[in-house]
Amino acid sequence: MPYMLLIMEPRGQRAARGEEAGRAVYERMLRFAEDLQGRGLLKLTSSLHSDHEGVRVEVRNGRPSLLDGPFAESKEMVGGFFYLTCQTREEAVTIALACPAAEWATVEVRETGPCYEGA
Repeated sequence: MPYMLLIMEPRGQRAARGEEAGRAVYERMLRFAEDLQGRGLLKLTSSLHSDHEGVRVEVRNGRPSLLDGPFAESKEMVGGFFYLTCQTREEAVTIALACPAAEWATVEVRETGPCYEGA
């Protein structure tokens, strides 16, 4: 079954960490991804740039609306993701617990699939 691990970072954490510590954290995450890939579990992974560079897009009643980041109403931002193939939810949760990001962020585990199922 496909699962997405969403890395939910506190906003401002990257800037507070600094470049040297940020590079060390990134290297840990790369090693974690390499291990998952070696085990045949990893489909795709990426970190995301800060939400300062993001834009939110909505169309309501035919009218487009764009909101440039940062998004003040949110306390966290999606900092990256791992897209995995796991046999069970428990396996995905076990992987999330082993993710280095769980030490400084929240790792949200979500099964992927049609949005009309399991609502």
